[in-house]
Amino acid sequence: MLSAIAYGLAVVLSLFCVFIGARFLLAPQASAAGYGVPVKPDEDPAYLTIKGLRDLSYGLLGLALIAFTSAEAVAWYMLIVAINPLGDTLIVLRHGRKAVAFGVHFATAVVILLNAVLLFAL
Repeated sequence: MLSAIAYGLAVVLSLFCVFIGARFLLAPQASAAGYGVPVKPDEDPAYLTIKGLRDLSYGLLGLALIAFTSAEAVAWYMLIVAINPLGDTLIVLRHGRKAVAFGVHFATAVVILLNAVLLFAL
């Protein structure tokens, strides 16, 4: 039962990263607003593309690790990848809304860290 929950959550989190990355590549302005730091339409969208590629890559890497490695490897991956939403929390706290920083980014980091704990327990 624990295995199904731990791996299921890891798959959902990885797919969510793929979705977020694709959304930043396809709809960067809307994605930036959802991220918590909106940009003006006339600004250079380079950082939005970078974020999209980063999130897409992390999501695909997570899925590959889930498919081809051990629970311990996926747990280490989750532990390390939690740095991203923790950093995003700080960025949004500095430049955006506190509700988004804590309600989206920090909450995501907590769920990822919980998933790492579950995977290490297998």
